[in-house]
Amino acid sequence: MFRKVLVANRGEIAVRVIRALRELGIPSVAVFSDPDRLSLHVRLADEAVRLGPAAASESYLNIERILEAAARTGADAIHPGYGFLSENAEFAVACDAAGVVFVGPPASAIQGMGLKTEARRLAKSAGAPVVPGTEDPVETVEEARRVAREIGYPVMLKAAAGGGGKGMRRIRAEEELESAFRDASSEAERAFRSGAVYLEKLVERPRHIEIQLLGDKHGQMIHLGERECSIQRRHQKVIEECPSPFVVRHPELRAKMGAAAIRAARAAGYYNAGTVEFLVDESGAFYFLEMNTRLQVEHPVTELVTGVDLVAWQLRIAAGEHLTLRQSDISWRGAAIECRVCAEDADANFMPCPGRIDRVESPLGPGIRVDSGIYSGWNVPVEYDPLLAKLVAWAPTREHATGRLLRALGEFAIDGIKTNLGFFAGVLGDEAFRNGELHTGFIEEYFRRATKPAADPAAAAVAALVALRHRSKSNGGSPPVAAASSRWRAEGRASEMR
Repeated sequence: MFRKVLVANRGEIAVRVIRALRELGIPSVAVFSDPDRLSLHVRLADEAVRLGPAAASESYLNIERILEAAARTGADAIHPGYGFLSENAEFAVACDAAGVVFVGPPASAIQGMGLKTEARRLAKSAGAPVVPGTEDPVETVEEARRVAREIGYPVMLKAAAGGGGKGMRRIRAEEELESAFRDASSEAERAFRSGAVYLEKLVERPRHIEIQLLGDKHGQMIHLGERECSIQRRHQKVIEECPSPFVVRHPELRAKMGAAAIRAARAAGYYNAGTVEFLVDESGAFYFLEMNTRLQVEHPVTELVTGVDLVAWQLRIAAGEHLTLRQSDISWRGAAIECRVCAEDADANFMPCPGRIDRVESPLGPGIRVDSGIYSGWNVPVEYDPLLAKLVAWAPTREHATGRLLRALGEFAIDGIKTNLGFFAGVLGDEAFRNGELHTGFIEEYFRRATKPAADPAAAAVAALVALRHRSKSNGGSPPVAAASSRWRAEGRASEMR
């Protein structure tokens, strides 16, 4: 196992990895930008190294400075978390050249699955079903128009070099194509330094269901089942759950999607933790979407339902250990649902709302897990993603998990800034959510029907009370308390290196 591991990330995922390292008895190194000097991950780590100013290009995306930090602290491995450099093949190559283990897949797999068109080609070669579309980027509007006519509208333009909703446009009619092509290409260029886009058939009202994989360097690979990630805003997931309520009704899908995911990953020479994402239509047909060559934000729901610690296995696999789990060892018990708690205003199109947190009180009790990167008195930086914490509830059934999550939302206090906690309470009380009627356009439809009476008055009443409580708190309804940052770190615990 490793002597020391540097965590090349921030926020709740850095905290999650640092805690896993502590459980394994491995010293940790945090890195931080200037706005993150007092962040929780810095307080919890055994050592901390300043990277630079706020701009990610000068801190969390600066490969040279991160490798310098690893060398100065004697770290022999780097865990990238998710986002930032986690899916950067150049970083994986640089780690190898520097003699530092990259906790993730090989650079060749990152590169192969990082380009969406190449990923589609790999998946197709492995026999995984793909949505009809182009194998290569479309170069001109005229080419896009010809392909769209061949496969039929509606279609989707997507950035070839990245995901997360950037460089993505829905096109329902030919007259929309030219402006959509221009806008998608321009956005892709800004986000990924590549304006290449490809075109595929738009699957109407699809579910977004993904398969978690785990494989070692010796050829052993298994899947840990699916996660339902259909509730999204601007193509970004906000609520995830395991198992998928759709797969529960169609249990044969888990084995079929799991086998397809493994074939696609093997075609890329993959190992470590990774996720293959699928679109699933109303008939149950599924199509390869992309592969995320890293740990997912929503990994806790899989951990709670399967009992497998994905971060610990990432580290063991990176260290060269054999994956001792076999497919027959994996079982799925109960249901888990996760809410991504963000500093944002759901009533204002989810506008980010950074600022000072006056008070945090996390919920406790049976089946509740909170992966958090915040504390009372901390300032949420404006420069980064507004994700604050992940609130997860597990219970023997989905209905019980929903009720447990509502209870936890009522206990969760984050005062001083606006959050989306009240929004989650409303969704959990929604009849369509409770019936498992999910698809990627769920949020838009939810806002349209939010003013209508709910079929379950009791659930709606609880949700309304929780939502009202959080709305009043965000407007200053709860009195602030003294900052409690000292609780999070024993004096002298982490030494800072400038």
